[in-house]
Amino acid sequence: MMPDQSAYHLDIVIDHLTNSIRQVHTGESLSTDIVAATQEDIKVVTKMNKWHFPWNTEFRQHDRTVFKLVVSGQPDVLQGLVSLSDMSDHVYIHLAESAPVNFGPHKLYEGVGGNLFAWCCKRSWDNGNEGFVAFQSKTRLIVHYQETLGAIHIGNNKMIIYPEAALILINKYFKS
Repeated sequence: MMPDQSAYHLDIVIDHLTNSIRQVHTGESLSTDIVAATQEDIKVVTKMNKWHFPWNTEFRQHDRTVFKLVVSGQPDVLQGLVSLSDMSDHVYIHLAESAPVNFGPHKLYEGVGGNLFAWCCKRSWDNGNEGFVAFQSKTRLIVHYQETLGAIHIGNNKMIIYPEAALILINKYFKS
């Protein structure tokens, strides 16, 4: 069963580009890890728990992988999720979402969205694809992604992060 394609326009707001994720109340930056999500992770990612997207359906798709963003040393506390496909010449992001505790006026951490996009750019770069990343945006966020990520709108809500912008994100989040 294919997921509803109308859900596949990214709706994650890039609140701040940080060098990791940053605790809102203290300003403390915390190191993060991004690893493949497990079935156990996905069991708690439900609308009842205030997640917006159908991650259980997404997790079952054979053409993509769901990854979780966690604070280093806290592998069971999800801060965000991203679903992607490694294409022959780029990474395609199907969905990305901050954990419910990380959006709204009382969020715990900022920088989750930027961290997820930067990691996708790094994955593309590490795969030999020069950091190229593509995704579909909600119409109201096209300008936001242009301004925050350096993404280029190529029409019909399709956006691409080209190598120059990808390197900016990679260098911000993944210092060698």
